[in-house]
Amino acid sequence: MLEDALPLVDFDSDFLFSELDSLGVTTILMMLSDEFHIKLEATDATPKNLKTLDSIVALVEKKLAEQ
Repeated sequence: MLEDALPLVDFDSDFLFSELDSLGVTTILMMLSDEFHIKLEATDATPKNLKTLDSIVALVEKKLAEQ
């Protein structure tokens, strides 16, 4: 899903956050919010949360558990 929306981003990167610009970060937050019905805010857009695909999955799982 994310690869389709951001085809120029290397989601296999060891430091995914460095691959993203502000539009990419916003796109990811919006898509995940819509897909999983979770509330993601600008404060969630940290290098730690967006470092790798695994860290993005962990963020989504954390938000789902908080509901």
